[in-house]
Amino acid sequence: MVRVPLTPSDRERGERLGRLLRDARAGRSIGDIAAAAGISAETLRKIETGRIPTPAFFTVSALAGALGLALDEIVVAIAPPVPEQHVARGA
Repeated sequence: MVRVPLTPSDRERGERLGRLLRDARAGRSIGDIAAAAGISAETLRKIETGRIPTPAFFTVSALAGALGLALDEIVVAIAPPVPEQHVARGA
């Protein structure tokens, strides 16, 4: 199976996800959150640093549960910014 290369947009979304997770962790250890989500601390570290920019849905879901985040909150937080011209017109 050939893996499709990530786009710059994919990488940026991964960076936004990493920032959101780091902020939500708020001083709690990577090990504690990873254990609560059922993943390795190294996997969480890679997601937080953007080295895994497109983690599996179930991984994100487990992290959301461990951090007390709603999935829709994550979707909104990692969505690409809306261009100003669309905001100005209300689109």
